[in-house]
Amino acid sequence: MELRQLRYFVTVVEEANFTRAAARLHLTQPGLSAQIRQLERELGQPLLERGARAVTLTPVGAAVLPHARAALAAAEQVTRTVDEFTGLLRGQVRLGFVSGVAGENFDLPAVLAGFHADHPEVGISLGEHTSEAMLDALRHGDLDIALIGLTGAALDPVFGVDIVLDTGVVAAVAPDSDPGRTAITLAELAERRLMCLPRGTGLRGVFERACATAGLAPEIAFEAANPGVLLQLAAHGLGTAVVPELTAAEADRFGVRTLDITDPTLRGQLGLVWRRDRPGSPATKVLLGQLRIALSA
Repeated sequence: MELRQLRYFVTVVEEANFTRAAARLHLTQPGLSAQIRQLERELGQPLLERGARAVTLTPVGAAVLPHARAALAAAEQVTRTVDEFTGLLRGQVRLGFVSGVAGENFDLPAVLAGFHADHPEVGISLGEHTSEAMLDALRHGDLDIALIGLTGAALDPVFGVDIVLDTGVVAAVAPDSDPGRTAITLAELAERRLMCLPRGTGLRGVFERACATAGLAPEIAFEAANPGVLLQLAAHGLGTAVVPELTAAEADRFGVRTLDITDPTLRGQLGLVWRRDRPGSPATKVLLGQLRIALSA
């Protein structure tokens, strides 16, 4: 019996599906199935019921699961204890962030470059995802730290969060659109041809929550993960973009005008999020500390 087989078993249970578990583990499905079958042969009992739609635990599997999780946690703690004792940082830190945030709002590359210079043995994986996908990845242990857009809904208490940016949400239009106007109500906005960030992003969540509260059902004609693309579309008159607040210089650069959204006003937030209910690796703790300092400055 190997630790990796226990990790495979736990992942299949969490996903209730061999295909999803294999994708999460970066394995082929036949390879994952073979490893689970080998584990079952070694134990002499089936651990999983392989149904047509879902994978479920056998009674033996249900009894084994907490011990498998405990064994994996103990192995992680052994490595963590040795690293902390020797003062070495190594391993991998997985960081996710929303599209368009790196290099525009925060100098993430500078923080990561400084961390790498101090701890060259630590690998860092970076990925751009929607906020919803990153929260799910944090929940399942597939990400260590994430910089996400918040919807305004309460986060699960397992997450720690630092608000690193709080900004207004505005409507961006072509420069010759809405002459003389400086504001638009949410109800008026909902009647327009709209362009917004995709579902699962923080700003889209803020907008949809406000519309649901007001009983509005807007139609989104265009979606783009990068606010800059939405602004370019708005500049060409393809619709009204719902975007984070712009400076006058930014509006001029993209060739748009902005209208304040009223009744109600909307605000978007970026948050640095991590799991606070489980100890991270020493490398994760150090990078998280550096990010909290850098992004709150």
